[in-house]
Amino acid sequence: MEITRSGSQPSAKGPAEYFTGTVRVDAPFAGEQPARIGGATVTFEPGARTAWHTHPLGQTLIVTAGLGWVQREGGALQEIRPGDLVWIAPGEKHWHGATATTAMTHIAIAEKLNGSPVDWMEKVTDEQYLAGVSDQGVGA
Repeated sequence: MEITRSGSQPSAKGPAEYFTGTVRVDAPFAGEQPARIGGATVTFEPGARTAWHTHPLGQTLIVTAGLGWVQREGGALQEIRPGDLVWIAPGEKHWHGATATTAMTHIAIAEKLNGSPVDWMEKVTDEQYLAGVSDQGVGA
């Protein structure tokens, strides 16, 4: 058994090549072999979001604070709130992040396949981000 105390790991900035806006990654964790599980607590400031990406074995998001958005390619923009669980299927191209006006924090959990839990793609443009808002009538 291993306990990692809250605050014992420094916060990290979400890398600019995978995120738009201000994103903070806290308490990253990873299982030891043969486990493949890993994750982190991720906070998105208003307007911040991931790039488009997929997960080879899927991903679970647990929203803990704020108000966010998640969208799969070709799908409607969905609001996510504290207590919501989001399952993203293996290989499903998607993005997630804060709304335009409210920060959002979630715990992200995914398993590695061949050493990686994620395949990053192009960034979500401002036009794509805001198009989902107007198309779906979601408040910005």
